[in-house]
Amino acid sequence: MKQKVMNKSIDFLLENAGPVIQYRLRKEILKDLTQNEEENLLERIYQLPHFKLVESYVKPNGYIGSGMHSWDNWKGQVLHETPLQDGEAAARLLSYYAIPKEHPIIEGYVKALKNQEILKEEFSYIPPEIPRFENRYLGLNNGGGLMVLIYTCQALMGYGDDEDVKPFVETSYKAFESLLHINRLEDITTFNPNSKKKYNCPYIEQDVYFPCQYHLETLAHTESWRNDESIGKIAKAINYHDKIMNDNNSMAIKIGSKYYGPLWAYVVPFKAFEINKVGDVAQRKTLTHLAMVGGDEIDVVRKSAEVVKEALGEDGILRLDFESSYQKRRFKESLKYPGPYTEVALEPSYKKDTAIWCDLTFWAVQLLHIIEEKS
Repeated sequence: MKQKVMNKSIDFLLENAGPVIQYRLRKEILKDLTQNEEENLLERIYQLPHFKLVESYVKPNGYIGSGMHSWDNWKGQVLHETPLQDGEAAARLLSYYAIPKEHPIIEGYVKALKNQEILKEEFSYIPPEIPRFENRYLGLNNGGGLMVLIYTCQALMGYGDDEDVKPFVETSYKAFESLLHINRLEDITTFNPNSKKKYNCPYIEQDVYFPCQYHLETLAHTESWRNDESIGKIAKAINYHDKIMNDNNSMAIKIGSKYYGPLWAYVVPFKAFEINKVGDVAQRKTLTHLAMVGGDEIDVVRKSAEVVKEALGEDGILRLDFESSYQKRRFKESLKYPGPYTEVALEPSYKKDTAIWCDLTFWAVQLLHIIEEKS
C-alpha cells in the first residue's frame, strides 16, 4: 500500500475517531503514546456506555454476567437486559476495547474463569447449564465443549499463554495441523442415512481434531506456539484447507449419544475480501485473525490485502454503500453488541456515517499493519 494513502487513512482516524480507535491506533500501530496520553485515552474508554455496563455486571466473585455463549437462555428475564451480561460477550468487549490485562475487572474475571468452584456455581442456575459444565472438557479438539469458550476468553483478554491454558493452545495448533492429514472432510466424518434426527448431517466423534473459530482466535491471541516452522505449517494447513473444503459442507459433533453443532467449524473454504462485501462483519473478523496467525503466507489474507488497498481509494477511507435504509439499520444492529461470531462497533455511536467509516477504515489499517509486521 502506498504510504501516502496509509497516511491519509491514519489522519482521517486521528481527526474523526473516538477513544477506542484512537487508543488502539496509537498503541498498536503508531506506537507513539506517552504514558499520560495512554492514561487519558483509557479513562475516556472507561466512561463509554458499554464498558460501564460490563463494569456493572461484575459479581463479587469476579465473574461477569451469567453463563457463556448462552444469551438466548437469559434474554427477556428481568435481571438480564443486554447481551453484555453473557460472560463471553463481556470478554469480547474487553478485548475489542483493548483494556489492559492488568485492569482489576480482567484480573478478577480471569481468576474466576480459573476457579472450578466459581465456575460450578455460575453454571448451575438453569438445568441446561449443569450437564454443560459437567461435560465441559469434552469436544476440545473440535469446538464442542464449554472449556473451549473459557480458554478462548482468557486468550482474548491476554492470558492465553498461562500454563493452564497452554494445553488448549497446543490443541488449537493440532486442530489446524490435522488438516494436512486428510484429503477431504469425508475422511473424518460419518453419515448415518437412517438417522431419525430432525437435522441429519455428517458428524465427527468428540476426540477427532478439526479447527473452529475458537481455535483460530486462541492462536491469534497467543505467542507460546509461535516459531517460523509452526507458523509456516499453520499457513500451509489453512491454504490446503481452502483447496479441499467445499462450500456445501456441513458437520456435527457426536458427544456421547448426542449431536451438537460445533462452534463455527471451518468446514467451508475461507473467502477473500470483496469490495461489495464490506459489510460482512464475520468475514472481516475472520480475516483479521487469519492475518494475526500467518500474515500474507496465507493465500486468502494476501488476496484480501490487495482488495483492501484498492477499496481504500485515493482518500484512504473505507466506505460501505448501503442499498437501502433497512440494510443500513441491519448493519448498525449487527455491531451493537459483540457476539460469538461478530465484532462490535468501536465507535460509541453510529448516528453519523463518519463513525461507520472510522470503524471500517481502522479495520483496513489494522489488517494491513498486521500483514506488514508479519512479513
